[in-house]
Amino acid sequence: PYNTYVYKGLPPGPIASPGLLAINAVLWPATTDDLFFVSRNDGTHEFCPDLACHNRAVQKWQIEHFRRRRD
Repeated sequence: PYNTYVYKGLPPGPIASPGLLAINAVLWPATTDDLFFVSRNDGTHEFCPDLACHNRAVQKWQIEHFRRRRD
């Protein structure tokens, strides 16, 4: 009944109910210079403080990664 693509109307309860860890992360965020992240496609991420770093990570972990998988 929570799948709003299948069932018409609102679900019977909350659909976005954050847990305590999520609330604490918002109230007390980590101190970091990182603004961007890119998936390494293995469950980990590369974090970057600026757009240039982010663009290099996208090239490596997204564009080149999927190009290699296709070949």
